[in-house]
Amino acid sequence: MKPFTSLLWIWIHTKKKKNHTPKNPATSTHTHTYRERGCEMRTRRGHCYPKVNMMNERETKRRRRTHFTGEQMGYRKRLKGSPESRGESDFFDALPDDLVLCILCKLSSTASCPADFINFLITCRRFNGLGLHSLVLSKACEKMVAVKAKNWSESTHRFLKLCADSGNIEACYTLGMIRFYCLRNRGSGASLIAKAAISSYAAALYSLAVIQFNGSGGSKNDKDLRAGVALCARAAFLGHVDALRELGHCLQDGYGVKQNIADGRRFLVQANARELAAVLATPAPDAGSWLTWNPLLPQRHVAVAGCPLFSDFGCNVPAPVTHPVNRFLSDWFSGCEGSPGPGLRLCSHSGCGRPETRRHEFRRCSVCGAVNYCSRACQALDWKLRHKTECAGAERWLDDAGEIEANGIDINIDGDGNAVEGMEN
Repeated sequence: MKPFTSLLWIWIHTKKKKNHTPKNPATSTHTHTYRERGCEMRTRRGHCYPKVNMMNERETKRRRRTHFTGEQMGYRKRLKGSPESRGESDFFDALPDDLVLCILCKLSSTASCPADFINFLITCRRFNGLGLHSLVLSKACEKMVAVKAKNWSESTHRFLKLCADSGNIEACYTLGMIRFYCLRNRGSGASLIAKAAISSYAAALYSLAVIQFNGSGGSKNDKDLRAGVALCARAAFLGHVDALRELGHCLQDGYGVKQNIADGRRFLVQANARELAAVLATPAPDAGSWLTWNPLLPQRHVAVAGCPLFSDFGCNVPAPVTHPVNRFLSDWFSGCEGSPGPGLRLCSHSGCGRPETRRHEFRRCSVCGAVNYCSRACQALDWKLRHKTECAGAERWLDDAGEIEANGIDINIDGDGNAVEGMEN
């Protein structure tokens, strides 16, 4: 080969090598990647062999580089993020269900209104599920199931039924009274009231006694006076003041039980003593205005705010607190939600709210005939609170023996100054 030809071949071969080498290594993906790893293999013409499992290592390297964003990092441990980056996490998620249920039971048993419990239910889905647990609903207190007539709805009905099915006595009594008197579902309502009475709930026992005395939900022949007296005695034993007062009047009049005036008087005095003790247990700023001893001043001739007790004590006390169920009944029939029915009347005692289930079911005041009462206890309370100043003719017809007669019915004035008509056993 001639020297010129040899030089030309060398120059061309060198030029080819220069053309295969990129001017900017960063723009060459394959050569840059291979040289970066320091394990490239070239052919005679300068080309490189592809590395075995190169794509798998590339994916592994990409995953390892994602640790800056807090994602999975292959074999590395996940880095702890700041509270801002953990926006979805919550400390309550770490609490066991048993502990949350224990707290909810305490909340439901001490709630001051239904809103206290509802605000907890709407916190999150987990609290809503645990809040409707049967163990929590069975511990619900009286104020938590105290619904108002204006807020009554199907959802409220379902909630009370859920509490009653969980074994809550308050819910059984509340829903039973609403069904019996407001919704006129006598059988289901009486069954729920009886369920609460079996659990020795005093208010339910007394309500069943009133139903037995009046034959509510049935005819006049359905009255069971002895059963009413027995239920009253059981409720009075449990400390129910109205039941104790009702039992005292039954013993005084011989109504459903053998007449015993001394025991009847004793029960009436005991009812007033319990009423006074309940007021003294509640702190009142103006207690000195009503807690005064004045035995020389007849109580029934003085119009003083409050509820006068027997002359044995000679003092006035504030009106007793109305049970939420009775408040519901009063609001239900006084508003536009419902009416007792044509010709049916409500109990005139403002703290009762019971309606008649048939015509002429309740007894009337035998003096004026303007008011109606479902029980002697309501009659005695309303006389002390209001009716003694409104009853027409009581003072005019009162004779020296303390007895009056109106329309052929004998009326006795008891220790409260209350006109009580003589009734047969």
